[in-house]
Amino acid sequence: QVQLVESGGGLVQAGGSLRLSCAASGRTFSSYAMAWFRQAPGKEREFVGHITWSGSSTYYADSVKGRFTISRDNTKNTINLQMYSLKPEDTAVYYCAAGKLLVTTPLRYDYWGQGTQVTVSS
Repeated sequence: QVQLVESGGGLVQAGGSLRLSCAASGRTFSSYAMAWFRQAPGKEREFVGHITWSGSSTYYADSVKGRFTISRDNTKNTINLQMYSLKPEDTAVYYCAAGKLLVTTPLRYDYWGQGTQVTVSS
């Protein structure tokens, strides 16, 4: 069982930066692949990026590649999403998720946080 809590969301101007964090409980955190998803009003939940169990490899959606960076610290049971050059279209609720498979579909992730709102103004 893994419980996830996101933090760090807020309002930022276009071109700005924001850092989201996800704190996980449970001693098996390092055995889970972790991902970030986002969901804008009226849209489906969208894959942002994921990171391997060890943190050695990451993969990003084309829409955020080069602007977002995921990192994890298994000693602190946390993952982070550093976001640069934010755009109004990045506005969404951002969720972290944990799963046993390194995939881009939300259906295969077992645990989810409650989400944190990111709003980018133009």
